[in-house]
Amino acid sequence: MKKNAMGRQLNFSIPPYRSRLLVSWLIIFGLTGCAGDDLADLKHYVEEVKARPKGSVEPLPEFKAVEPFVFNPEDLRNPFIIDDKSEQTEDARISSSIRPDTNRPKEELESYELDTLRMVGTVDKQGVLWGLVKAADGTIHRVRTGNYMGKNFGKVVSIKENVIELVEIVSDSPGVWRERKAALDLAEVGGNK
Repeated sequence: MKKNAMGRQLNFSIPPYRSRLLVSWLIIFGLTGCAGDDLADLKHYVEEVKARPKGSVEPLPEFKAVEPFVFNPEDLRNPFIIDDKSEQTEDARISSSIRPDTNRPKEELESYELDTLRMVGTVDKQGVLWGLVKAADGTIHRVRTGNYMGKNFGKVVSIKENVIELVEIVSDSPGVWRERKAALDLAEVGGNK
């Protein structure tokens, strides 16, 4: 409460609905004041943009017509049918003698893909060099020459200080197998190759 010059109390309380109305009117007047007719700079800019020279679009490049190819399979062998009468090459006959040993018990590292295994070191135990291999689950396994790892029947053939060499047996086609060399290199610090 305020007092006037004569000492009387003045009551300047505004009812809530009138205060909202007053605020609304102030906002409306404020916004209408901003929407003046002073758009000369905008009109000038629009005219300047319209007056600019029009750009040209480069024509599309011409494409050479591709001649259609007609496939005539009459005298060709169907690749989806196995033909026992077809001649095997010398390499195929030799590789047919290569087969994985499916009767032997699987080793633990054969349940992992070879690219998920990492060589992390070696251990020399009683004159035999063992390789230390870290699996995807973080477990470290010992391997020696003759052990198997990977899903392609990979047999360890050599262990050196910085590499484990394997020979995998992979299928080229049904019943035809071939050997493929593979290796696990010693992983650098941090577990990356």
